[in-house]
Amino acid sequence: SILMERRLFLYNFRNLRKAKGRRETYLCFVVKRRDSATSCSLDFGYLRNQMGCHVEVLFLRYIAAWDLDPGHCYRITWFTSWSPCYDCAQHITSFLRSNPNLTLRIFMARLYFCEDRNAEPEGLRRLHKAGAQIAIMTFKDFFYCWNTFVENREQTFKGWEGLHANSVHLARKLRRILLPLYEVDDLRDAFKILGL
Repeated sequence: SILMERRLFLYNFRNLRKAKGRRETYLCFVVKRRDSATSCSLDFGYLRNQMGCHVEVLFLRYIAAWDLDPGHCYRITWFTSWSPCYDCAQHITSFLRSNPNLTLRIFMARLYFCEDRNAEPEGLRRLHKAGAQIAIMTFKDFFYCWNTFVENREQTFKGWEGLHANSVHLARKLRRILLPLYEVDDLRDAFKILGL
């Protein structure tokens, strides 16, 4: 099926602050070609990790096989259950640099941080610097995904307890990650002056 089962979406996209046991990453996507003021949808669907291959790399392989026309502009929108790991962020950054006619927006349910090396914040910064628009999913984004990618049987999306509070918390965390480093240093200096 081109649509995701409700239980898979609700389990994997729940924006918990601590999401233990959720090891798979799901990626819902929309690909559009932009012609001046109009856009034309080319494809949509969802993917998940496969054995030994992260979902972001699977999508990049999928879209690379299209042999996109460099004379057209394309916009890809992702809704992911986890933010990209450092290595995937590097692959995405390279792909964006190789395809300047392509824009990418990534909406993430949760932020992923590998405990072993903690390189993911740098990967997100590089991705942002390469032109990817990255944000945390809000109720509106979950609602859109529910109506676009989920076999919902005409049921209205109902947010879970803590959805808004967790979105706000994660958005603040992401904003701190994406702050230019000189702003972070300025903030640290200001806190020191204030004795905080």
